[in-house]
Amino acid sequence: MRRQRGFTLIELLIVVAIIGIIAAIAIPNLLNAIDRSKQKRTMADMRSVGTAVEEYAIDNNFYPIQTTDGDLDTGAQVGLLLEPHYIKLTPRKDGWNWPLHYATVAGGAGYTVRSLGKDGTAQTYTPGPIADFNCDIIFQQGQFITYPQGQQK
Repeated sequence: MRRQRGFTLIELLIVVAIIGIIAAIAIPNLLNAIDRSKQKRTMADMRSVGTAVEEYAIDNNFYPIQTTDGDLDTGAQVGLLLEPHYIKLTPRKDGWNWPLHYATVAGGAGYTVRSLGKDGTAQTYTPGPIADFNCDIIFQQGQFITYPQGQQK
């Protein structure tokens, strides 16, 4: 007679505990990597809008003027001015699916593109690096005024 052996309850519990420990380590790192990729995508989209706006300004001697609330999502006139000659399709939302905001200085002398970050609420900001996914990212006159740097939380 052959005796069949299976796994004991202790062996199964040890395997489940090991899988739980690995998951507890891996999941926060995965979520952080996802947020980091959304942040980088947002910055790339903001750069694309900035490049298109700069090209528009070269041809027209002023930046496109935003007349509504500033959302590129709802205030589509800036997108319509840029598409399709300066950019094929204007990014209207950031990586977290919040509207990108576009604003001009009086008379089209300057512009700002702003992402409200992961939480979607406007933050008061100081120029320089940020270390939180909820902080706003601001692109102004061809450069980032507030930008992510270092470990984000």
